[in-house]
Amino acid sequence: MSDFFKNPLSSSPTPTDVNARKEALMNSVRSEIAQANAQQLMNNMNERCYKACVTKPGTSLSSSEETCLARCLDRFMDTFNIVSRTYTARIARERLEDQANATPSLSS
Repeated sequence: MSDFFKNPLSSSPTPTDVNARKEALMNSVRSEIAQANAQQLMNNMNERCYKACVTKPGTSLSSSEETCLARCLDRFMDTFNIVSRTYTARIARERLEDQANATPSLSS
């Protein structure tokens, strides 16, 4: 089994080991959250587009329903990508501003 699950009393881990374990756990949690977010996005996209495009559910989709679904899914993904890029850029800009404000001025 992984060292991650070792009994902490059986040996004294070094601070580096503890930090590596914490980082591995955080990466695992981030991955799980990303997967959950992606699944939620897919569920929302499917539900909204299905409601908008499939007016008479049956055993197959008509060509107009297929076209509507394809366009709806494309628009949904385009919108998600725009929002995601904008949000990521804003976070990056705010981090740079925070770093600039936290760094003491050398001209003083």
